This record gives sequence, C-alpha cells and structure tokens, in this order.
Amino acid sequence: MKTFVIVALMFIIISHAFAGEFSAEGNRFILNGAPFQILSGEIHYPRVPKEYWRNRLQSLKAMGLNTVTTYVFWNQHETSPGVYDFTGDQDVAQFIRMAQEEGLYVILRPGPYICAEWEFGGFPAWLLKDGLINLRSNDQKYLNYVSTWFSVLGKVISPLLIQNGGPIIAVQIENEYGGFGRDKKYLEAIHQILLKNGFAQSLMFTSDGIKDLSKGNLSGILSVANFGPGNADEAFEALRKARPEAPLMVGEYWAGWFDEWGGKHQSLDLAPQTKDYEWMLSQGASVNLYMFHGGTSFGWMNGANSDGRNYSPDVTSYDYDSALDESGRPTKKYFAFREIISRLTGKNPSAVPELTPVITLPEFRMRRSISVFDSLPKSVKSLHPLSMEQMDQAYGYILYRARLKRSSSGHLVIEGLHDYAQVYIDGKLVGTLDRRLDQKSLKLNIRNADARLEILVENSGRINYTKAILNERKGITGNVKLSGSMIQNWEQFSLPMNNISSLKFKDEGCEGACFYESHFNLNLLGDTFLDVSKLGKGMVWINGRPLGRIWKIGPQKKLYLPAPWLKVGENVVHVFDLEGRSTWTMKGLSNSNDRLR
Repeated sequence: MKTFVIVALMFIIISHAFAGEFSAEGNRFILNGAPFQILSGEIHYPRVPKEYWRNRLQSLKAMGLNTVTTYVFWNQHETSPGVYDFTGDQDVAQFIRMAQEEGLYVILRPGPYICAEWEFGGFPAWLLKDGLINLRSNDQKYLNYVSTWFSVLGKVISPLLIQNGGPIIAVQIENEYGGFGRDKKYLEAIHQILLKNGFAQSLMFTSDGIKDLSKGNLSGILSVANFGPGNADEAFEALRKARPEAPLMVGEYWAGWFDEWGGKHQSLDLAPQTKDYEWMLSQGASVNLYMFHGGTSFGWMNGANSDGRNYSPDVTSYDYDSALDESGRPTKKYFAFREIISRLTGKNPSAVPELTPVITLPEFRMRRSISVFDSLPKSVKSLHPLSMEQMDQAYGYILYRARLKRSSSGHLVIEGLHDYAQVYIDGKLVGTLDRRLDQKSLKLNIRNADARLEILVENSGRINYTKAILNERKGITGNVKLSGSMIQNWEQFSLPMNNISSLKFKDEGCEGACFYESHFNLNLLGDTFLDVSKLGKGMVWINGRPLGRIWKIGPQKKLYLPAPWLKVGENVVHVFDLEGRSTWTMKGLSNSNDRLR
C-alpha cells in the first residue's frame, strides 16, 4: 500500500511538472502561450480492440492531425448501478495516456448522452427500469445518477487534464442538446456537475448542429458546430453570429455516414469533402473529422434512429466511409486529407504505420447445435408482459409464453413491439413482425383450445437520437391482444446470451431459432472478415466474445474479426440464427477493399 501511495504521489508531481495551459482568447486557441489550430480526428476506444489503439493513434498522427477526440461510453463503464468497469477495451484512461505518448492532444466528450450511433446514445439500459426517470432533463433522480457517474469518471480522468500534465485540452458539455431541447437550466446543471467533479479548470464547449446552436449553447461557453459536406459557409456564418469573439471550431465534420439494416452502404463523394476541408483549414478554423476511424459497434452496441415513427437499427460495422476503414487501413480519403494538411502546414507527416496482415479462413461447417427452446432459463411470471428492463436485462432476446384458453381466429396485436418478433403457436413458427416496417399485427387461426403462444423478441438496438430515446424499453412494452381481447398471465424467459459457451450443444442438426457451435484451427494470426452472407438473422461470437449482428437483408454481409480476438490453435465460433438450417458453412475472407460489403 505504501509503495502504491509513493508511486501515485510521484505521478502527480511529475504530471504537474509538465502542466500546460489551453484557452480560447479572442478568435484563437492558445496552447502554452502560442496560437494553436486544432486538427482533430475522432476515434472511439470501445470500437477498436485495445491492442490496436496505438496503431490507430499513430495513423491519425501520420495523417498530420495533432488531436484525437473521443466520447466516454457510460453504458460500457457502469454496467449496473454502482458497478464500474475501466478494464480492457473500456480503459479510457489508458487510451488517453497512449495518445499523449504518441504526441497527441485529446478532446473529451464525456456525455452523459453521446448519440454516436451507439446503443441508447451511451445511456445504461438500467436507467429505464422503473419508467419514472426523465432523461436529459432536470429530473433530480436522473441528475443524481449523472452526478454519481461523473464523480467516478472525474477521479479517473482529472489527472489527465492538461493543467495536471495530461493531454486533454477541452471537455464537452452534454452533446448536441439543441437537437433535443432548449432547457438551459438543464445544460447548466450538467455544467455544474462537471465543475464539481474535477473538470473545473478545463476549457469547456457545447456542440450542436448549425440550426440548433442557439438552443444548445450556454452563456460564456464556447460553441462549436457539427455539419456535413457543403455546409461550411453556413456553419461559419452561424458560429460568427453566435460567438463573434470566439475561435471557429467544427466539433464534427461528417466525413462519411453510417449504415442501417435494409439500406444501402453509405459512400460519400470525396471531392466536396476535400474542398471543404482545405477551405476550413485555410480559414484558420479548428476541425474535428467525424469519423477519422469508425471501427466496429461490436456485440449488441449498435444504435438505431427514428423520426418519431419509423425505426431504423444500424449495422454492426461503423466503417463510416472514414479515412481509416473499419479494419484500420488507409483509404483514398486518408491520403487526400494528408496531402492537404501537409501542404497547408508545411510539415512533412510521419510514416504511416504498418498493419496486421490479413488472413483467410478455410470454409468450416457449423456441426453442433441446440434449439433456443431447449435452452431456456427459469421463467418469471406476470399478469402483463414485462419489458427487458423490468427483467434486469439490457441486451439480447426475450421469450414470452402464454396459453390461449379457446380457439379463435383473428389478429394478434402486439402493442409496443421493440423490435423484431417471431410468433409461434404450439411450437410452430406462424409469422414475424418487424418494427422497422411498422408491423404490429398478425392474422392467426387458433384451432386448439389451450394453445401455447410464444413470442421471441429481439432487441435490435435502442434508439440513440431524438426524444424517441425516452421510450426505448425493449421486448413487449405494452399489451398483447387477440381478436380485441387482452392476453394475460405470461411467462418471460430472459435470454441475454452472455454465457454462450455454457449451452449443452448436441451433435445433430437444428432448424429455426437455434444456437450453433464450430471450431477452426490457426497456425498464424491475422485480421480476417467472416462471410456471413449465408446466415439469416442473429449474432456471432468468437472465443466467447460477441462479434456482431447478422441479417440477410444487408447491406453488411461480412463481419470484421480482429486478430487479437483469435488464438493460435483452436478457436470456437458460436452463432445464434433465427432462421437456422441444419447444414451451412462459414469462412474468413481476406478482401477488405469493398469496405466490408
């Protein structure tokens, strides 16, 4: 203990010896007494394996950037109330220290809300359990949770602020709040919570879309603008109007876009982006490229969008058509931006770092399997359907079961289906319902009295944007009716699928909603791309880690599999597929040129 205290004190002394200053003075940023133009790129630490953080940061610096920007992902760190995780891919402090070791500064966006096309905008799902918390508001219960979280985060992060010898030069207050509301008292409450928890000496800022700047800013606080190609003139005019005596800064220049299930892969024309980027830098503006490297929303962490009615879940890949592709490989955009930065700054960039080699995997068959109905946990009974959150479940699937007391023909109506359901009568699949398509009812013909109704529901990703986040409980969130009559007395089976290796697989085929297991052996490690084009809808795990979602509707038909998740020798693959077949195969591809499509 004594040794730990001595080391901690030495760290504090050394850090303060290298303490710096960063401020906004007039229309310039000042770093340690000299003008500083922020050339930033966004990387999200949970979307990149920790083993690759240094490579991605080196690639960022080699493009000519001097700063990395990242959100803090609350739901990754506080997985249940009062239970915190800052280890492995969640070690945000190590990511920031690594950036400093590579000669980079850091802009921190701690939330509590982050958007980011991330599950529930970064909020922990447990906030929804009691149904009484009003998110992003002055609701004291909500603010108490935020305050507790920031008190923990502040202890982790405050030693890394520039005034304490770290690389963090600026901290964001909330995130794009102007696109959600206009309650300045709420914004000030978040500001005060940050001030009280270690961020008091930081340069702080608010970040909003062009038309939302006035709704999302705070008096005396720097405003930055978020926008995409073709809007630089309008954005700069809005910033000058909102803050005439402040530096011009672009909080997010959308150099790409994200993909949604059932849509097309997004790929933006490069020419308008390079034109914008060169013009903005030549104006002396500070710019953050969103994203510099998108990475992957591994596991269940993809978000979803909504316009208030339509629901659109995002794919696993967060490639984002960014300068570095999903697997970290430089693109044409990377080298185009690199040339602009070098020419305007007069600095020769460092060499682009080498990458992990890409390997192929021979085709292998999924030989062992078990039906989801043969691997159910104990049920929880209730009069009306319970949501996942009421079952203390955040992600995965949930099965609802009820008995229909009489034969009946009519429409089964599910009120508040979130998000995708398979409907079974006496073990037979009779139809599916998809929230994306606004499907809520299914025509049934029940011939047997005491028929068994089962509804298997997938959480396809919580909405991460707009006021729709306020009602994002998962599973069945309302009542279920048949021919107008309410069905009661339910059993719920929670299926978070967080211990897939414990299932009792059998050496036999399985059709329908099934788990599958297979193995492959490796002599040499490398990145690869799992071809999932033959699968239906579900999830893939590698060596126990949830890799990502699969869905035959595309556009994503490959899953990026990073080398650090593989092992020399035997590797185990698990798949859950709602549309499983007795015999199908999978293989790993080496081609990443089509950006994983």
